[in-house]
Amino acid sequence: MVIPPPVRPPRITQFLKPYVLKMHFTNKYVNAQVIHTPTAIVASAASSQEKTLRECMENKRDVAAAALIGKILGERLLAKNIPAVAVILKREQMYHGKVKAVIDSVREAGVKLI
Repeated sequence: MVIPPPVRPPRITQFLKPYVLKMHFTNKYVNAQVIHTPTAIVASAASSQEKTLRECMENKRDVAAAALIGKILGERLLAKNIPAVAVILKREQMYHGKVKAVIDSVREAGVKLI
């Protein structure tokens, strides 16, 4: 069963950031995705669980893996013509360590952060 995204009034979507970067870290993997806010669709994603990335990474959960995921995500965003994203951190996430590595490498890939 497919649940459609919520329909928001145009007044609300006018003030939403169009693309939002969200990150999730587990004890084994690093995941990052960019969500198109008005439609609630994943625009692009990168994860250390991907089969193509597993061979080239020695460790799938450290800061170096997070930096590689951010670089790949930035390249995928530019390939889809998404020049800028907003970053929303969870309450427990601080701009430090893996979070900083992902954000900095997305920025170095050429994506503007709002």
